[in-house]
Amino acid sequence: MKLTSQEEYGLRCLLHLGRQTGDGSLTIPEIARAEGISEAYVAKLMRVLRQGGFVVSARGQSGGYALSRRPAEINLGEALAVLGGRLYDTEFCDRHAGEEHMCTHSIDCSIRSLWKSVQTSVDQLLTKISLNELLGSERETHTAVVTISATVPRGNYEPVRNV
Repeated sequence: MKLTSQEEYGLRCLLHLGRQTGDGSLTIPEIARAEGISEAYVAKLMRVLRQGGFVVSARGQSGGYALSRRPAEINLGEALAVLGGRLYDTEFCDRHAGEEHMCTHSIDCSIRSLWKSVQTSVDQLLTKISLNELLGSERETHTAVVTISATVPRGNYEPVRNV
């Protein structure tokens, strides 16, 4: 599983906007320079994030982009879904059917069960983390994420016992 560049850079743009103090906004060139991303790519990301409801834009001399709500109110699971989608969705099997019209494992698929479980675990963690938790240092973020992940329900799996 890999994160896309759109997800990574989109989160970086959100974080940069989240660090903006006061009511000011940032322009595409300012964000691009600060994050080391091309202006064209930042413009694309800002369009995706604006359409997803995470940023607002203002035109004119003092225009630019700002978060649409406080960092504590921006859910990372939702932001990542807007930026790149989910690891697993209901159309996954249709897209990966191979040369057949329908996957040969569509009736009883152990792999589908795995991807659903992974997606559920990812969703349970990411929906509890806000942009606010990522605004601190790496150490502070790590502590926050570890604390939050301890509240995520675990599966009820029986350990395999050697006989």
